[in-house]
Amino acid sequence: MYFFLLNLSLLDIGSISATVPKCIASSLSDTRVISYAGCVAQVFFVFFLFGAEYSLLTVMAYDRYIAIRRPLHYRTLLGSRACVHMAAAAWGRALLNSILHTANTFSIPLCKGNAVDQFFCDIPQILKFSCSYSYLREVGLLAFSAFPSLGCFVFIVVSYVQIFRVMLRIPSQQGWHKAFSTCLPHLGVVSVFINTVMFSYLKPPSISSSSLDVVMSVLYSVVPPAVNPLIYSMTNKELKGAVRELMTG
Repeated sequence: MYFFLLNLSLLDIGSISATVPKCIASSLSDTRVISYAGCVAQVFFVFFLFGAEYSLLTVMAYDRYIAIRRPLHYRTLLGSRACVHMAAAAWGRALLNSILHTANTFSIPLCKGNAVDQFFCDIPQILKFSCSYSYLREVGLLAFSAFPSLGCFVFIVVSYVQIFRVMLRIPSQQGWHKAFSTCLPHLGVVSVFINTVMFSYLKPPSISSSSLDVVMSVLYSVVPPAVNPLIYSMTNKELKGAVRELMTG
């Protein structure tokens, strides 16, 4: 679990670093200009880091599933080599996907302006600048990429259905509480990540606006990486004790 948390922490740091520093620099310098190369880099890293995080959260769901459903076989099924392979697969899949989408997006002729209604370069916003129907190629590629993402979502849901079925059969309250505390942080992180992304990209066009799009992009690009450390830190006994003492004086 801690190996996967290390990977998740690195992805969270990268996700914040891909968008927020440029936004802060633009605010301090009172400019909204970004170079073409900088825009390409932002698209690549945002797509790569968030894709890798989603894949890693799916792997972590499997990790929790094995820990709760087959605890005696945990070290056999999830040894160090298996964990490294699964983490590498999550990073590698996201890397290839990001290269494909970035190259495809910036190969499209753009001639309808250059003002992105976001605080970072995002593929849907860039596609609005296309002056030909070639943007449908990237739209189709995004739709095709949605199927593996849907598969990951279904895998996470099925894993937790099985986990909760096992938890309901645990006789002791202590064992039930330990299993619940093991899964709750991951379930909270997954819920924050998926809900913010789905609401940002699947909201009806009737409620879409520039200001709302910016708020939604902040929610899915800044909030999950910011709250993930807090959610997982709540499983630390020393930290919970310190917070309890701070709140009770």
